[in-house]
Amino acid sequence: MTARSDTPAKAGDYPAILFKPLKVGALELPNRVLMAPLTRDRSLIDGTPHEMAITYYRQRASAGFIISEGTSTSPLAKGYIDVPGIYTYAHIAAWQAVTDAVHAAGGRIFCQLWHVGRVSHDSLLSEGEVPVAPSAIPGKITTFGATGVVDCTPPRALGTDEIPLLIEEYRHATRCAMEAGFDGVEIHSANGYLLDQFIHAHTNERDDAYGGNEENRARLTVEVSSAVADVIGPDRVGVRLSPTGTFSDMRSDQEAAFAHVIDGLGALGLAFLHFVERFPGIDLTDEEETMIGRLRARWSGVYIANGDFDAARAAEAITSGHASAVAFGRPFIANPDLPERFRRGAPLNEPDQASFYGGDHKGYIDYPFLSER
Repeated sequence: MTARSDTPAKAGDYPAILFKPLKVGALELPNRVLMAPLTRDRSLIDGTPHEMAITYYRQRASAGFIISEGTSTSPLAKGYIDVPGIYTYAHIAAWQAVTDAVHAAGGRIFCQLWHVGRVSHDSLLSEGEVPVAPSAIPGKITTFGATGVVDCTPPRALGTDEIPLLIEEYRHATRCAMEAGFDGVEIHSANGYLLDQFIHAHTNERDDAYGGNEENRARLTVEVSSAVADVIGPDRVGVRLSPTGTFSDMRSDQEAAFAHVIDGLGALGLAFLHFVERFPGIDLTDEEETMIGRLRARWSGVYIANGDFDAARAAEAITSGHASAVAFGRPFIANPDLPERFRRGAPLNEPDQASFYGGDHKGYIDYPFLSER
């Protein structure tokens, strides 16, 4: 991986490989500049997307495809204030307006299915509920509640008899997503959330079929993915992993478990695998970079890379064969027309970090397009 460069290309000297069409499962993408899932905390209290989301996603429809912000699969899956859900009729209706707008603008959009596990607070959940996790192990984690930043509530361990219900919630959320007009779903098994918690030994001390050795710890991500693929077909399903991630008190020392995850997913014939390779501002060690390479080599399908890329690094990753496409996060927050900016070698708007999580239209749908400069 090369060092990051923030210098824009010269106009007319854009990295053309980013605009080569790509088949991803059932979809034909016009470019390889994808929009990563981005938590924005602007939904209604019941998880119904705010009407501003229609404009937000429509503005970014020129992405190869959009992956929606993390979307809760059930009330117990919620971990942050004002995040959306995809399990009620109200959710379906609001998301339908979003997907209709994206499609009318020529875009494609996947719904990211999200269960946060222990990264939650009891004030965000139904009365009497506490967060769930593979094991009752709290982490050094905070979240955003109604009163601001709070320490996460210590979790309880999911019972073995609760796992089938959890998997059924993913099936139900998938049906809701397709009824709402999404083109497919991405299963969030990264960044220290529930499925990722099952993969890691320090958060999973179970002694049943979902804990203990690496194969057992990989089992739930594979079973959820298989169940979702049975609902809509594997060519409309992707999975997100973060093997080197330390977000939410995780560790980058579980290569063998992630190898089992990837091998299990590979047997399902999914549309893509999406790796968070690094987090903004956090450099990988040489061993972590090597581990990413070894794990990536186990996957023969479409591979989406994510992690502090610019246009030049993205083009290099695709040209080298390391990635099929690259998902951009913060650049898409501030640049709704990011593909066109890359195409022209144009300067990028700077994102306003103070408005990333929560707020009104400012820092959400008011970033200028090139045509407005």
